[in-house]
Amino acid sequence: MTRPFELFDLNLPELRHRAVQAARGECAFDVLVKGGTVVDVVTGELRPADIGIVGPLIASVHAPGARADARNVINAAGGFVAPGLIDTHMHIESSMVTPSAYARAVVPRGVTTVVWDPHEFGNVLGTAGVDWAADAVIDLPLRVILLAPSSVPSAPGLERAGADFGPQELAEMLARPDIAGIAEMMNMRGIIEGDGRMQGIIQAGLDQGKLICGHARGLSGADLQAFVTAGVSSDHELVSADDLMEKLRAGLTIELRGSHDHLLPEFVAALNTLGHLPQTVTLCTDDVFPDDLHAAGGLDDVVRRLVRYGLRPEWALQAATINGARRLGRHDLGVIAPGRRADLVVFEDLEQFTARRVLVSGREVAAGGAVLSLPTATDTAALTGTVKLDPLTPQDFQVRADGHSVRLATIDRPRFTQWSEITADVVEGVVVPPEGTTLIAVAHRHGLADGRPRVGFLTGWGRWRGAFATTVSHDSHNLTVFGQDPVDMAAAANAVIKAGGGLAVASGGSVQAILPLPLAGLVSDGGVAEIGAGFAEIRSAMDRIVDWQPPYLVFKACFGATLACNAGPHQTDLGIADVVTGTLMETPVLETV
Repeated sequence: MTRPFELFDLNLPELRHRAVQAARGECAFDVLVKGGTVVDVVTGELRPADIGIVGPLIASVHAPGARADARNVINAAGGFVAPGLIDTHMHIESSMVTPSAYARAVVPRGVTTVVWDPHEFGNVLGTAGVDWAADAVIDLPLRVILLAPSSVPSAPGLERAGADFGPQELAEMLARPDIAGIAEMMNMRGIIEGDGRMQGIIQAGLDQGKLICGHARGLSGADLQAFVTAGVSSDHELVSADDLMEKLRAGLTIELRGSHDHLLPEFVAALNTLGHLPQTVTLCTDDVFPDDLHAAGGLDDVVRRLVRYGLRPEWALQAATINGARRLGRHDLGVIAPGRRADLVVFEDLEQFTARRVLVSGREVAAGGAVLSLPTATDTAALTGTVKLDPLTPQDFQVRADGHSVRLATIDRPRFTQWSEITADVVEGVVVPPEGTTLIAVAHRHGLADGRPRVGFLTGWGRWRGAFATTVSHDSHNLTVFGQDPVDMAAAANAVIKAGGGLAVASGGSVQAILPLPLAGLVSDGGVAEIGAGFAEIRSAMDRIVDWQPPYLVFKACFGATLACNAGPHQTDLGIADVVTGTLMETPVLETV
């Protein structure tokens, strides 16, 4: 599918011929970027140079003032000219806005290419979600490289999503020219243990010669070696500096992500100790909430923070440009050099990285912090009506049992979960939540199975003074509800159901804040500022009902509490699931006394 900002193949003979003529001074440039300091991501130099552009092609990078003949001149005086930033792994849906709204937010900040795994849409809408994603990025000034979701669902047999992508579905998607590879392979145990489904999915990518991206949280030693040997070639799930180094040594492309800020300082320290930046270190955002996106930005914010934590600016830009381009096999991107695609950003400095002007394929698309023309929005009718649940009652959030007391299985800790047990009283056939526990309930919302919630008990999640309901719940995105009072849980859940998806906070039996996300239960068609403000209200309401304990007991933990592909117990719409042991418990009740 042809994209407007890449209408011209760089190898068209007439384009190359005209660019050669311009480089020799035989004809004028279309655009001349003059007066700036070029950030050379190959040599690490900062050198004064002017840049002559013909169509989408850089024709010449030459001494300042050597040429003045151009149809259009962009004054970069005092600025630093860098290649456009490349985000090697992200989910637009995590920002809760459409691709056009996302482009309006990040392009003016210097992000010109993103690698989008639309597996949130895939988990809700199946291949129709991927098709919609492909259509929605055609007219954007942001280059979107689309991947085929491999994790629909992320833990087959332990959860139910709105669709199921096996080897056949992946092979069909990978045969499309607009699909660049397989998105993060999250079923780690299935890959390591030679599960036939996962082998078939990887083979589809190997057969097509396309990217096979990974999700290797907690993998080390023989498990990591097996994961990479199976064909996976990247990872963004780093948990420590030692983990970073082991995965670099294993040959993985590292997608160093900004969504876990508390780990970035130790990553910077480890890279600085090496004395050079490995060519396999790239940068990504993974997930950025809308208020953070509006306030701080996308990949530009990751670059900014890495530099603040002590990484050399040249290294940060190398990771965000040339290393990303190499990973993608896009030799036209990532470098300011003759013969390459003219994706350029004029930054004010190499500390705050404020973008002054942005060019994509030789066209100026943003200046002064705004896009120069609004991207076309895609019709969203296909994304509506995805919360297929009837209203719930407080009784739906109770666990029933016989006897006077029970022994319960609990899910301990908000991250890196582990099994635990606790005893509880039973009153009139209902388990009384023990002191120190938080209820979690997951209801299948895609209309393919029973929608009654499966209820479990969390420990280590603090004391809740209300409830939170969300249809943004990685990665099957079923309705997930947290709380200690079933009345509050029902109030929050029903507000989300009525809104057609979204987030809601309730306390005292009434809704305190709600953010409707009626498109796939994941996004809204509003702008980043509007949705960011609504999300900030949800955050504030959550701060009033939960006392967070960073770095693990944080608001963000609510959205990954059902991620059953990760090691340890997790609540899903089928019960308590543990991918390592293969355990699936429909009820947390272990024994009745």
